[in-house]
Amino acid sequence: MEIERREIMKRVYISFLLLAALLMMPSFILAQTPVKGGTLTWGRGGDSVTLDLAEATDGESIKAGIQVLENLVIFKKDTMDVEPQLATSWEVSKDGLVWTFKLRKGVKFHDGTPFNANAVKVSFDRVIDKNHPFYKYGTWKYPALGLGPVKEVKVIDDYTVALRTEKPYAPLVANLALWLCPILSPTAIEKYKENTGRNPVGTGPFKFVKWIKDDQIILERNDDYWGQKPHLDKIILKAIPEVAARFMALQSGAVDIADDLDPDSNQMARSNPNFKVIDRPSVNIGYLAINTKKPILSNKLVRQAISHAIDKQTIIKTIFRGQAVPATNPFPPSMWGYNYKIVDYDYSVQKAKDLLAKAGYPKGFDIELWAMPVSRAYMPEPVKTAELIQAYLAATGINAKIVRHEWGVYLDKTMKGEHDLCMLGWLGGNADPDNFLYGLLSSDNAKPPAANIAFWENGEFDKLVKDAQSVFEKNKRASNYLRAQEIFHEEVPWVPLAHSTIVRIYNKKLHDVPLRPNGLNSFQMIWKEK
Repeated sequence: MEIERREIMKRVYISFLLLAALLMMPSFILAQTPVKGGTLTWGRGGDSVTLDLAEATDGESIKAGIQVLENLVIFKKDTMDVEPQLATSWEVSKDGLVWTFKLRKGVKFHDGTPFNANAVKVSFDRVIDKNHPFYKYGTWKYPALGLGPVKEVKVIDDYTVALRTEKPYAPLVANLALWLCPILSPTAIEKYKENTGRNPVGTGPFKFVKWIKDDQIILERNDDYWGQKPHLDKIILKAIPEVAARFMALQSGAVDIADDLDPDSNQMARSNPNFKVIDRPSVNIGYLAINTKKPILSNKLVRQAISHAIDKQTIIKTIFRGQAVPATNPFPPSMWGYNYKIVDYDYSVQKAKDLLAKAGYPKGFDIELWAMPVSRAYMPEPVKTAELIQAYLAATGINAKIVRHEWGVYLDKTMKGEHDLCMLGWLGGNADPDNFLYGLLSSDNAKPPAANIAFWENGEFDKLVKDAQSVFEKNKRASNYLRAQEIFHEEVPWVPLAHSTIVRIYNKKLHDVPLRPNGLNSFQMIWKEK
């Protein structure tokens, strides 16, 4: 009897545990199952300049635009590996000159226009063909960098296109994933003309609704999206230039995500149970560009002196709070082709003074130092950084006046070469050295509106990076890049400052928040607890 009683009690106890587990499961499952609906408010360091990504030259434009527009190919959610997007597959001819893309069927633009090979051709032709009627509606700065070798886009059938290049061009697919040529509705381009960037119509998971300049951009879910349907109803991208205000907005719940916070705020967020934090090794660089077309700065000895004058280690400690590494070369060591043998210019006021004297400026000179008006992961506190650099230069006799402009004006003026020294940075969107070396430092890109804002031109450097573009074997390309970095180091068109860790901080009620090493993601997979 005692044994039977114990067995009965055991069964009752097990039944009780099973019942308790069953009662608990719905709330657990509910907490982990994506919830449809809600608004994501995204605090960022500045407003977009344009939402036509083929015209975009800044990260804020890309952050917003990639929610609306799509490419033939794209990077995976958390890596820089390329996968299909509006194309389903691609292949390259044996001679490396023709790239054939098979296109996704059953896709429509937000205005109802069908997506097909003709739409792809129109989107490409408007940025590569100067005779195309839509070419005049934009300034195609970065497409000229990454798609320059593409000479013809041919429609094979309704869902097949072929891109012909003038030479074998190894970086092409990675460059296409960079939003250099998003596919827009031909109907919308014809309708909005030069205002397409204010009225983007793509195939993406979110549709453009409204843009209040210097305040917010509003996007809504595309219920007819061809891929994974977004969970969110709406995204509001808020421009909050001041870092402190942006972090306060996150703390108060006014925004759900706050990008490009300063290192102190990042540390505070890590200890706050209401926030989640993701970080990744970056593919970025913050740098001081030296305008080599200015008479004094055309002297290599002066540029070397400036490099010796700046204490990068102190910048890393005081500005980045250790969440970065000092930069030596023009792209980060996390990328292939990096030259580890190059030794950086050491911080030495005396060496800087000696070089200035040798260059003919023993008492220094007056100069302008342009400071970015917005914070970025690669430049979290640009004004404080400028003040540090100003003090370092003053110790050598160089009197630097700090100049500030609104972000759009700043970009426009630096691209025209109006600066002496200017602070900027780059997110290497495709993790290919070509993106840095050819894109930012070649002679081809030193003409206004320039991506090479040092306006530096070097024939040997140009040949090395151009020749590398025609080689598909990575090891052979890397040998060219190793030598190119040596030339860069000797000539000093920039003072490379830092490679920062990229961080995304968000409210714990958000789930499935992505973060690529370049910090640029579609938010279609994010969902928000109610």
